[in-house]
Amino acid sequence: MKVLLINGSPHSNGNTADALNYLAQNLEANGLETETLWIGNKPVQGCIGCYKCMELGRCVFTDELYERTRLAISNADAIVIGSPTYYAGPAGSLCALLDRVFYSCGPLLRGKPAASVAIARRGGATTTFDRLNKYFQIMGMPMPNSQYWTIAYGRRPGDVLLDAEGLQTLRNLAANMAWLLNAIAASPTPFPQREPWTPTHFIRPDLSPTNS
Repeated sequence: MKVLLINGSPHSNGNTADALNYLAQNLEANGLETETLWIGNKPVQGCIGCYKCMELGRCVFTDELYERTRLAISNADAIVIGSPTYYAGPAGSLCALLDRVFYSCGPLLRGKPAASVAIARRGGATTTFDRLNKYFQIMGMPMPNSQYWTIAYGRRPGDVLLDAEGLQTLRNLAANMAWLLNAIAASPTPFPQREPWTPTHFIRPDLSPTNS
């Protein structure tokens, strides 16, 4: 079974990469295969709300990063997304990609275990962690836990590997991810089917846009 780790930092060898590499080592020690995808540091196309993905089953934009991410997700059994903390949230380029991926790749995501790793110098990591987890919750993805929120601290490259408790949360996440994947594989019960969507927009149906 394979776990895809997405490095959402613009730095290929920073603290986010160190944390994900450490997590990958522990996932592999628990019998899982891993693949790491770095999103790079070039501008990333965001979602424009055109809804063409509902017709096409994929995003209307065909940039190479989206294609690589979509393919990697389709070949993975679980996903971990790591991000640095910028202004109390994930990196903007990562969110631009995830907005498109999670809106257009639902069938490739539902039912796959997922977790997030937030890196910070000092503060804002909990809101980064929360934002990333919301992607998983809306897609019905089981979320393995740890002993604490999977947050680690560091400013300079390598600092995160000095955070003893942060590393411990990653080791526990790896063990719990392996347990969950094995439990799913051994279960005779399929993942529940999602009900058809019943959207409610909190507006009166008799109001036209000009009366808003």
